[in-house]
Amino acid sequence: MENFSNQVASIASTFGTDTIFILGKGPSVDQINPSVLANALVIGLNDAERIAPCDITIFHDEWVHEALEASGWRSRIYITSTGLSAPRGDVLRTRYVPGSQEGTDMMMGRLVTDTPGQDFVIEDVLFLSALRLARLIAQQRGRTQTVYMLGFDFAADKGYAHAIDHDYAPAQTGERRARISPQEYYFVNTLYMLRDSEIDIQHVGDRAFSALTPEEVNSRFLPELDNAATPSPDRVLITAELTTNHFGDRHRLERMVRAARAAGADFVKVQKRDIETFYPQEQLESKYVSPFGATFRDYRQALELSQEDFDFLDRLCRDLGIGWFASVLDEPSFRFMQQFKPDLIKLPSTISEHSDYLAHVAENYRGGIVLSTGMTDTAYESWVLETFTKCDRLYLMQCNSAYPTPAHDCHIGVIRHYRDLAQDHPHIVPAYSSHDFGETASMLAVAAGARMVEKHVKLGNTEWAHFDAVALDLTTSEFSDYVSAIREAEVIIGSEEKKVNESEHHKYFRKVG
Repeated sequence: MENFSNQVASIASTFGTDTIFILGKGPSVDQINPSVLANALVIGLNDAERIAPCDITIFHDEWVHEALEASGWRSRIYITSTGLSAPRGDVLRTRYVPGSQEGTDMMMGRLVTDTPGQDFVIEDVLFLSALRLARLIAQQRGRTQTVYMLGFDFAADKGYAHAIDHDYAPAQTGERRARISPQEYYFVNTLYMLRDSEIDIQHVGDRAFSALTPEEVNSRFLPELDNAATPSPDRVLITAELTTNHFGDRHRLERMVRAARAAGADFVKVQKRDIETFYPQEQLESKYVSPFGATFRDYRQALELSQEDFDFLDRLCRDLGIGWFASVLDEPSFRFMQQFKPDLIKLPSTISEHSDYLAHVAENYRGGIVLSTGMTDTAYESWVLETFTKCDRLYLMQCNSAYPTPAHDCHIGVIRHYRDLAQDHPHIVPAYSSHDFGETASMLAVAAGARMVEKHVKLGNTEWAHFDAVALDLTTSEFSDYVSAIREAEVIIGSEEKKVNESEHHKYFRKVG
């Protein structure tokens, strides 16, 4: 039980919110915006991960294996009584207690028992196990957790969510109805028995006991969808800089993308380099202490996204309606990225001295280039203006390569200079890469003329997060607060045309005649 608790606590610790979603497969979940699930722990039952990625999946039936394989293994932990061997995600095995073996009182009793060290078992009614797990997490965190029950319609005749396009369960319709219908009884009793516990259960649906409708959940977690006007086509573009904080883990990558999209980012950005040619062999073979191996090569290989990962990222971003691009650090990676027909590529400050490669990109790429200027001066600026003449947009990013950047080294005034340069070089777009704390410098950058801002993000507090000191945590409101601050800056800046506004009125009126 101790190891079980530790692994669950490790997963839960990556989220800063006191929110837990328990995901079923009923069709009402289709009305939930997927971005709602981005910033909280998600517990899925059976193959619910086919609807959205889960942190923990609970099941006891063998048929679930085939469904999980089809979904691509989208959970971080699988709690099961079966002999599952998952290629992705940890497997925690525990005992399954069939409903026929014990009465209802025993099953409900385990849900409310607070005996320290009590074994975690998988109940025949799976959502009871999920709620028991939510209680365990609440006890570990030492505070109340709000638990939202999504996709629990308790009506077999309504079918499944759209993502469940094939039913792997062997049961026929009549058997399914016999299994699902009694669960409403258990749920209503659960609401009563846990009314004063450390979890606040919120059923989402249209039943008499529902606390919220799906639309109300969307409004609660994504209020900007209700209040946002049609975005201006020339608004400031906000990039969530993931760097390698996905750690090469596709599940973590997906959570970061979904969280960035939920917060209102226009783009996410990753990195691509060919480690065998980018780094000297001596450096690759050197000893390097990390969770990913014993050498620097082990470390770098673990952080790199594969062809399959990039294919996944491309599909995911198209599905969610968010753009993506990559820092492309060498010529093999530049050739690799062309298969995605990128609208943007980034050339970071770290390769500002790789002039041959930079010139190659300038000669062979016609899309938008995002160019950071950390560790460079006016001589580099002159070279850039002479060299990058064929791209349709050049996002010239004021950047300081100190992490964190001291306030006196942000030099937002440079962005005004870039805005002046754009008068003679119309393809230049002023931009800002923020390595400073918070949002103040970025807001001032927008006021100075920046049309793109970039901010580092991370998923929870981990020892290996890149730029940990300045990266904003996607499991909290930090990044969404940053996005809101940028949008507020745009509103305050307003128009450059001086005119009388409707809000104005004279205190004193001049008499006429």
